Amino acid sequence: MKKVLVLVGPTAVGKTKFSIELAKRFNGEIISGDSIQVYRGFDIGSGKVSEDEMDNIPHYCIDILNPTDNYSVADFQENARLKIEEITLNNHLPMIVGGTGLYIKACIYDYTFEKQPDEYPELIQKYENLSNEELVEYLNTFDPEQANTIHQNNRKRLIRACLIYDTSKITKSDIIASQEHKPVYDAFIVGCTLPRENLYQRINQRVLGMIDAGLEDEIKSLLEQGVTFDNQAMQGIGYREWAPYIKRQCTLDEVISEIQKHSRQFAKRQYTWFNNQTPIHWVSMDDEDSINKTVELIEKWSKSSE
Repeated sequence: MKKVLVLVGPTAVGKTKFSIELAKRFNGEIISGDSIQVYRGFDIGSGKVSEDEMDNIPHYCIDILNPTDNYSVADFQENARLKIEEITLNNHLPMIVGGTGLYIKACIYDYTFEKQPDEYPELIQKYENLSNEELVEYLNTFDPEQANTIHQNNRKRLIRACLIYDTSKITKSDIIASQEHKPVYDAFIVGCTLPRENLYQRINQRVLGMIDAGLEDEIKSLLEQGVTFDNQAMQGIGYREWAPYIKRQCTLDEVISEIQKHSRQFAKRQYTWFNNQTPIHWVSMDDEDSINKTVELIEKWSKSSE
């Protein structure tokens, strides 16, 4: 199996700097696993890596979509796997950095995603006549798990989940559960962490840094381009919290507080998910011995045969 090095962890933990160091040491090229960094113009709020930070290390799956486009787990799986093939063919080490647990697992395990058939025009017309809220309500009648998982604004995925059931009487959740969840790559997953209090302080400071870097202006610029808070990209942390502010329903301080809170909550969910779902090697980013031992383990893994 092809080798893939994966680095995950919450915002502000130090993934970017560490990933660049590892890429240089192991001849790596980086695939972004972030669901917002794929969008052009979503730079500050997503913590998008800058050209200077890249330090001549190739990065992929960044700035590949327009702000009003949709992006799914299936899209990420397809894009990431194509890049893994290309990077491996060039005798470099593919690295996935960042991303939610489901994105990572969908890429490195045998997840399959049903493509939307085009031979059911009557059903498609039925769905097109429903609002997003009505689609969620309908999906919830037979597949509540997917109704809770798929974002209300991701109309394409909502319709696909409904179509799968209406044409086969098998739910999307059942299809996912029936898969063996076997790895398709020899993946080494590194989880970057910090003591919780230290991490939360860094998250809070990171958000303040985004404000100083011009996040408010970035939001206003996107809105002037025709992007709305209904677009999928605007549902990311750091963006969706601005909706009431733009409507003059809250203060800037309240926006900052909400972004900080949501970032901390997401970090907590990430820890829980990866601990329960994947074999992961945690490395404390404030412990030099922990970092050195992790690098040694990666070195050993990178040289091992299948």
